[in-house]
Amino acid sequence: MNIRIASKEDLINLVIYDKHIDTETLKKKIIDSTVIVAYLEDDFIGWLRFNFFWDEHPFMNMLFVLEKYRGKGYGTRLTNYWETIMLKQRHDICMLSTMSNETSQAFYRRLGYKDIGGFIFEGEPMEIIMTKKLIARKS
Repeated sequence: MNIRIASKEDLINLVIYDKHIDTETLKKKIIDSTVIVAYLEDDFIGWLRFNFFWDEHPFMNMLFVLEKYRGKGYGTRLTNYWETIMLKQRHDICMLSTMSNETSQAFYRRLGYKDIGGFIFEGEPMEIIMTKKLIARKS
């Protein structure tokens, strides 16, 4: 498995699968090094997109693993890779959010994320905000 910061060569796969943001935004995020991609040999597995909450705290915008690769640990590996990069950049916490009607809360809690609050957009389920204190992993 190959996990790395996305490059312009990854734009084709990202445009095909990431329907949540437009192509120009994806291009900018690749330039800003805020997209991580995963491949198994030549097969695209998925991606993780992030930005910075209050311009300071790493915030995962999206973690997506293609359906045929789910349940095999790839989401965990993408998340761990991101956390390692953020730790190397001297960030001490990571943040994310997930809707209360999604099943991903259990996944994030297993990875050490804790609920810290939430909010509701009109007509939408509650968005749960989660954080994790980053600790250097032993090699």
